[in-house]
Amino acid sequence: MESSGFLNVKTVLNSGNVIFDSNLDINKTSENIIELVKKNFNLSIPILIITVEELKDIINNSPIWWDSKNKDIYDNLIFVMPNVTANLVCDKLGKPSENIDKILVYKNVIFWSFQLKDYCKSNWWINSASKEIKNDITIRTSRTVKKIIDNAN
Repeated sequence: MESSGFLNVKTVLNSGNVIFDSNLDINKTSENIIELVKKNFNLSIPILIITVEELKDIINNSPIWWDSKNKDIYDNLIFVMPNVTANLVCDKLGKPSENIDKILVYKNVIFWSFQLKDYCKSNWWINSASKEIKNDITIRTSRTVKKIIDNAN
């Protein structure tokens, strides 16, 4: 990315997250990164770009139950890819399992939490790995999202 003109490039964890500065608009930046990944890794994968300001806004509007620090709860943030809506993703994932999944849609992300002991009973856990949805979303834990923000500052 640096040799392609992106500035202050940093990777965060081993989860496909890259923080960088760009003078291009988001659409052009996305096109450039898609081409870089295709050229360097022979992969044709969806790319999601979000600004630090957008990410902070999302976190500042998280539900009170999300990121509770309870190690028995798995807190996720589902990022919905461009040209797909959070409502469509919710429809594809189906009805959340009662007393297992907690969800809240904010803009075009979905806060999703569940108890680790019940993950195999979660409709969303099962359906989030399906081929039908895999190119529509990318999921990060609350811990990863916060590390991305910390590394961006």
